[in-house]
Amino acid sequence: MQNSLPPLSALRAFEATARLGSVSGAAGELSVTHGAVSRQLKTLDEHFETALFAKSGRRLVLTPHGETLQRGLGEAFAQLRDSCASLKREVEGAPFTLACPGSLLARWLIPRLEPLRRALPELNLQVVVSDTEQPGGQQSASATLAFLEPPWPVSGEVIELMAEEICAVASPALAARLDANVPASLFEQTLLTTASRPQAWPAWAHGQGLDESALDKALEQSLGFDHLYYLMEAAVAGLGVAIAPRLLVKDDLKSGRLVAPWGSIATPARLCLWLPDERRTGAGEKLAAWLERSLKASN
Repeated sequence: MQNSLPPLSALRAFEATARLGSVSGAAGELSVTHGAVSRQLKTLDEHFETALFAKSGRRLVLTPHGETLQRGLGEAFAQLRDSCASLKREVEGAPFTLACPGSLLARWLIPRLEPLRRALPELNLQVVVSDTEQPGGQQSASATLAFLEPPWPVSGEVIELMAEEICAVASPALAARLDANVPASLFEQTLLTTASRPQAWPAWAHGQGLDESALDKALEQSLGFDHLYYLMEAAVAGLGVAIAPRLLVKDDLKSGRLVAPWGSIATPARLCLWLPDERRTGAGEKLAAWLERSLKASN
């Protein structure tokens, strides 16, 4: 049994030919050859088992059956074009929602939001706080910016922006009581921890070649915080020694609010922009490129 609906490509060729009045005009609009349009028109003639165009000298004119089809198709394609244009305007005008952990948002992204908006006004950027650094925590987000460790999520696209470095930091007053030549001297101070990054202190101690048992003992008397942002403020207040990504304390180190007596160590983590499969667009690529430039400029 023959399908009641002919190929869409053939209908497009017919609608364009009828509207423009020529096969050549239709071929130009559809970016195909004259012969391709002619073949599509022949396909329709065979489908309906009737001629839809007739020759009048050098011109093609619609037959009565062709006029019937043209009336329906003209309205249908006009509605289709309007729907596509409306959807394009909606997509282009929709905000690009970036999910970001609160500490990264407060300590790095917020000071750079205004230049980001000026550079990419078409994004209509909206930022939301992510409860977790794992991608997908905010279901409606267009992208997630966070420190991630391999293996990467199997879905979506992960764009690596920079390697993570962590450092132990303290207020200048507290740092004056520490021995910069002996990293283990910080175990005599209160260690500040956060539930969101429990692996940070062990990674730093391992990188410094310190005794893990001494670290475990010091952590028994640690002072914990729910979020990294509060951890950093506690370090500034002189409540103890904190561990944090260098990116998030760079401004504090530069201003002298915090001191990193033992430098930084690299971790397996990367600052990444994660784009879910269903939201991967050119906008995400533009944002990633801007973030990379901003990170390089701040080094």
